[in-house]
Amino acid sequence: MRNFALFALLCAATLNGTGRLANAQTFEGSVNAGAYLAARQALTESNYKIAANYLNVLLETAAPDGDLAINAILSHTALGEWTRAAEIAQGITSDNPSHELADLAILVVLLAQGDTAAAFERIDADRGAGALVDDLIAGWLYLAQGQMDRASDRFNGLAQGQGLGDLAFYHLALARGAVGDFEGAAQIYEGVEFNLGAAGTRILQAYAQTLVQLDRAEDALEMLDGVLSQNRDLGLSALRDEIAANPERSYDFITTPQQGLAEVFFTLAEALGRESGPTLPLIYSRAAHYIDPSHSESLLLSGDLLMQSNQYDLAIAAYGAVPGDDPLALEAIIGRSDAYAQLGRSGEAIASLQALVAAGPQPFPVHAQLGDLLRREERFAEGADAYSAALALIDQNDPRFWFLFYARGICYEQSDQWDAAEADFRKALSLSPDQSSVLNYLGYSLVEQRRNLDEALNMIERAVELDPDSGYIVDSLAWVYFRLGRYQEAVAPMERAAELLPTDPIVNDHLGDVYWKVGRQREARFQWERALSFDPTEEDAARIRLKLEIGLDEVQQREANSP
Repeated sequence: MRNFALFALLCAATLNGTGRLANAQTFEGSVNAGAYLAARQALTESNYKIAANYLNVLLETAAPDGDLAINAILSHTALGEWTRAAEIAQGITSDNPSHELADLAILVVLLAQGDTAAAFERIDADRGAGALVDDLIAGWLYLAQGQMDRASDRFNGLAQGQGLGDLAFYHLALARGAVGDFEGAAQIYEGVEFNLGAAGTRILQAYAQTLVQLDRAEDALEMLDGVLSQNRDLGLSALRDEIAANPERSYDFITTPQQGLAEVFFTLAEALGRESGPTLPLIYSRAAHYIDPSHSESLLLSGDLLMQSNQYDLAIAAYGAVPGDDPLALEAIIGRSDAYAQLGRSGEAIASLQALVAAGPQPFPVHAQLGDLLRREERFAEGADAYSAALALIDQNDPRFWFLFYARGICYEQSDQWDAAEADFRKALSLSPDQSSVLNYLGYSLVEQRRNLDEALNMIERAVELDPDSGYIVDSLAWVYFRLGRYQEAVAPMERAAELLPTDPIVNDHLGDVYWKVGRQREARFQWERALSFDPTEEDAARIRLKLEIGLDEVQQREANSP
């Protein structure tokens, strides 16, 4: 029986190059061999655009039912190019062991075209999207034919088995809402069979809109306020404001079978999570948007999945397709700015966010993202201002926002505003005491300033307990021992730090200092030489060379006598 696992294996085998692509030697001439190798490498890197280009060249002379065709279908579906994928899929026969992907491509095009009869023919012939997916699709196809009873039977039947109860019940509730049966939809959302407490954003949006149609706008607002107190979701926040402004707003979540079919693929993409890798969820999210071009959530999901695969140009395109007046436009802008930054185009990302801020008031995630980008570019004073703008828009005693104080503290510390930095670090720890990064940063800073060394030691020891495999944190522990003159105790953690970060110039420099203090001077010089080979800063390099020339003790004496 066809299922998610089989399809996931198909995608995995294609991407890791374990035999899905035909042998390059079967092609004549260096052009085909080169195209084959380029396509194989592109698929390994999830670079679907490049893969599709080369595979299309290869298909001009390859068998229409071979592995090259399957890989081309995968590449085009991952790009959202379903028409081209379906065109190639027409040549794939049922005895091809990978025909499921070809069947999916053809079915998605039929669904997008609204060809209910042809879609049913494919499903009945076991050439649909797979048994589990086909049941959900069939429910919406019955609704498209005006057969709500048969749609309900299909969803209910799916809910009784195969571990998909919540998913099937959700689509049954959506179908009831689409035909105006809001009482029936609410019964599902609020029923014992449905786990509303674990619901994601889409379900909560549908439930809130359902409550409004039942003259229960206050209940909808109470539910949304409770969720938003724990999760600052921009989509839910926008819906909450709409309901507050218009307690009689119309239901517009899923109103047509076409939208329901798109939601099938979107919910499956979300349900798959990351266990199967990003390819299969990406294909499903692309299918959702192809079937319903207004499905902006699928664009965001596609962008996120492409970011996971390091396909930043494709992610930028996905985020950029979200309309500017969409409630999710801000999330798309933030995602796009992160993709630009990953491509080394932080200037463009920063400029776009600064223009957004200049245009009018923005929610805190925009300011926080701007702060993150400025901090990465070492524009610390501007970064601190951006974080301050973000913090002015939130409850500053909410533990969820400890990172904003930590990030602003880094900006202050790097801008030589230590008092402000220390206050932010301590605020972050008051909100979330077990953050190893904050404990380490504050503890290490105190060590470097030779202040509160006992407190610093306690902080860093706790950080090591929380994150024992962080080379930087283990280095900090060794360094506080060094500062306290406990040189023998510093040896083991400093050697451990060097194992964790073998090419870090600071860690190797520190290990040399520790060795020197315990009388292992030959090893100390070796570590300092290693540190120099790992491109330290000019200031650090000059100090290391001086240590190699006159020794650590004399360098420290000169520094002690320096004004």
